[in-house]
Amino acid sequence: MKNIAVVGTGYVGLVTGTCLAETGNNVICVDIDTEKVNKLKKGKVTIYEPQLDVYFERNIRLGRLHFTTSLEEAIAQSELIFLALPTPPGEDGSADLSYILGVAAQLGHLLVNDYKIIIDKSTVPVGTSEKVHKAIAANARAEFDVVSNPEFLREGFAVEDFMKPDRVVIGTSSARARKVMEELYRPFVRQGNPILFMDERSAELTKYAANSFLAMKISFMNEMANLCELLGADVDQVRIGIGSDERIGKRFLFPGIGYGGSCFPKDVKALVKSANEVNFDFRILKSVMDVNEDQKRVLLPKIVKYFGGDLKGRKIAIWGLAFKPDTDDIREAPALYIIDDLLEAGAEVVAFDPEAMGNVKKIYGNKVQFVQDQYEAIKQVEALVICTEWATFRNPDFDRMASTMKEKAIFDGRNLYNTEQMKKGGFAYYSIGRKAIKKAK
Repeated sequence: MKNIAVVGTGYVGLVTGTCLAETGNNVICVDIDTEKVNKLKKGKVTIYEPQLDVYFERNIRLGRLHFTTSLEEAIAQSELIFLALPTPPGEDGSADLSYILGVAAQLGHLLVNDYKIIIDKSTVPVGTSEKVHKAIAANARAEFDVVSNPEFLREGFAVEDFMKPDRVVIGTSSARARKVMEELYRPFVRQGNPILFMDERSAELTKYAANSFLAMKISFMNEMANLCELLGADVDQVRIGIGSDERIGKRFLFPGIGYGGSCFPKDVKALVKSANEVNFDFRILKSVMDVNEDQKRVLLPKIVKYFGGDLKGRKIAIWGLAFKPDTDDIREAPALYIIDDLLEAGAEVVAFDPEAMGNVKKIYGNKVQFVQDQYEAIKQVEALVICTEWATFRNPDFDRMASTMKEKAIFDGRNLYNTEQMKKGGFAYYSIGRKAIKKAK
């Protein structure tokens, strides 16, 4: 059992703190947001993530998970200090380290007696561990080490990913810190998955490299889907064909309307910015960003063409607002781009999402009609646009849809349905990289 502080109770911080408590550690989470901390103290999870509430409630009940607004209180009773702070992108794409370095400066004043390990859990540019070490060392009176331990958490599967990681990456040059970190993570790799020790800079770059590669894979498949439409091929068949090659693999080959979320967009931009700083032109990743921006709007020309070039007054439903299923995260969500374009074109938008509507409503207010049921959303609409592949959308009642919609037109940004099924049901159906089922004459 170890005494651990987690600074920051956002997505990464709350998952990290809760999962570390689950393996018997005593964890105290720190945040400057008093309202959020009070909610957490009362047992209310402040993000949506499957399974998190079960672990969260259990560890609060067992007295292993605590919350405070006092950094001093948390540091005094902890030997390991995780920094899970935001690193938002600046206008030039660089990661903003002000939150991390600000806390690091405060830590320096608080390290007065016992040895501590400060762990960068946030996704940070190469060289951040050195900056954190310098900021702490300016005032510290006790021994400490700074470790890079990037997270590889998929939203919607974050608890599973933390509890059973494919690998744990730890960057440290300290034998003392290495021993402690190995003990900490041993319970999570009992099935034999590796704990990979490396230098701090390599660990920091590994996270950016992993996310950027996956973003590249998605964008490649989206470009292939667009080419399939022009050549008359079926991207699903192509996907299966290339995914069977073990060198390529099956994952991240599903085409759609682009990637979003808190990681891929930000991390690709940050890696390109880091490359620019050392005069390296990362051409592939620049293309990845361009492709993704275009892909978020790839459905709009199809919708406009379907309605003869004019969307004014058309009532259009949106299924799915989160950037991916099983989360309420809407950062860089393709649905937002589509909503913006539809509203600008004069369309009336009705939206439904199982978890993310509250977050989207903060942006649009009454400009968009939000409803509590997916079928209510399609009442008398002239088209349905699917933006997120929630399980509830995968096998709907097509007969009910046909009788509910004013016009049976579906624009599927996630390729959820079989084209032949859509044809038999009398739907006009447009997807990504597959033959369109056009409106019946």
